[in-house]
Amino acid sequence: MQTKTALAVAGSVLAVPSTALAAATHDSDTPGREALHPTGRLIHDEAAKDRLVRTHLRLARRRARLSGDRLPTGYTRRVRDDAVSVIRLRSRRLHRSIARLERRAGSTASAPLQAIAACESGGDPTTNTGNGFYGKYQFTMSTWQSVGGTGNPAAAPEAEQDRRAAMLYAQSGSSPWPVCGQ
Repeated sequence: MQTKTALAVAGSVLAVPSTALAAATHDSDTPGREALHPTGRLIHDEAAKDRLVRTHLRLARRRARLSGDRLPTGYTRRVRDDAVSVIRLRSRRLHRSIARLERRAGSTASAPLQAIAACESGGDPTTNTGNGFYGKYQFTMSTWQSVGGTGNPAAAPEAEQDRRAAMLYAQSGSSPWPVCGQ
């Protein structure tokens, strides 16, 4: 009889810490926290996961803009279905990738292209004066498309504009910029 009582008491003592731990670590006022369910499984705060997903998607869009790419079709849905630990890992990788791209995107233009950009738009990659010329190098839409650009040049990342201008400069020299290319 004493053995059964001792086992019952020991079992209830062991059950209390996991329940107390779950209550102590799961605070609905502190989002992003994870808790242990009495069964031992992790519980994620859904609001915190939604914020994590939104942050990850913002980072992914930023990386895509910097590299001149687009997010793959269905990317948002796939991220929402991923585990929190996977999203966190991928977000850390995105941070590192963005830092590398931003360091690399500094001033990738050659000296002649920098002079052309300074003359054409003051070096501002978002220039859109409404006269049919767009971006840092004042591309026309047809010229932009001829060097592989898509969309509006003024909306493209500066590194992509530098890359496309270098391609155009390699093909035609300074002739596409009759005033500023002299």
